[in-house]
Amino acid sequence: MPEVMFAGPDGRLEGRYHHSNEPNAPLALVLHPHPLHGGTMNNRITYALYRTFENMGFSVMRYNSRGVGRSQGRFDGGIGEISDAAAALDWMQMINPNASGLWIAGYSFGAFVGMQLLMRRPEITGWISIAPPAAHYDFGFLAPCPCGGLMIAGGKDDMAPEPAIHKLVDKLNTQKGVAVDYRVYPEADHIFAKQADKITAAVEDHVTRAMSQQHMALAAD
Repeated sequence: MPEVMFAGPDGRLEGRYHHSNEPNAPLALVLHPHPLHGGTMNNRITYALYRTFENMGFSVMRYNSRGVGRSQGRFDGGIGEISDAAAALDWMQMINPNASGLWIAGYSFGAFVGMQLLMRRPEITGWISIAPPAAHYDFGFLAPCPCGGLMIAGGKDDMAPEPAIHKLVDKLNTQKGVAVDYRVYPEADHIFAKQADKITAAVEDHVTRAMSQQHMALAAD
């Protein structure tokens, strides 16, 4: 998994990038938890997401947002971090101009950043949102949400309480053409210490089915 450095809006950003052997492979961008709470691209769940997409044949990147690891700049409360994610996406798209799809996968604060990016980039074809901090951030910007995705919550998560995530899912599912695949692990807290394998399996299942449906829709056209 080669180390890459690319230009961000506030200085160079550090990432890890896997380039698929498949021609025109889909892309995936993986976003880490809150930088001020120890979130980095080497976070266990972030790394698991990265490897899952790699194993599915994607070209995939995880990176450190500004001020984390060897990435320049400093934490910007979310606004700058959304710009960092857009820069990471730009870099991947420059390397892969004919990619067959684009997925965003975020965990915790990374889920908030990912969903913000979703609203700004219409080319995104799917998303994964793990423990989105729906009780701490307003996700009302997802109106309308451009496509369905996978949302995962922990039943014992105090930092991203399941009831708040459930409420967000219900709201999204009322939107026309949007279906959220919602999975709850009752024993999981915010760290998902014993659920990494379940998350990996859920992501693989969801992405495989969603891409199959997208291909069928394209064939029907």
